[in-house]
Amino acid sequence: MSLSQEILSILACPRCKGPLEQVALPEGFGCRACDLLYKTEDNIPNFLIDEASPWADQRQQS
Repeated sequence: MSLSQEILSILACPRCKGPLEQVALPEGFGCRACDLLYKTEDNIPNFLIDEASPWADQRQQS
């Protein structure tokens, strides 16, 4: 899923309200401040804090 820079600029981390980065593998959105990855499945982002995973773990696997 590719989003325009305009849309990416208004997305915020549900936990800290900081900026999110679009991540290719695994597909989703990462927050550097919280070190959380919000995964995207079937082109639907899941921004539930309880279902986010540690982003550092995902970067090490890639």
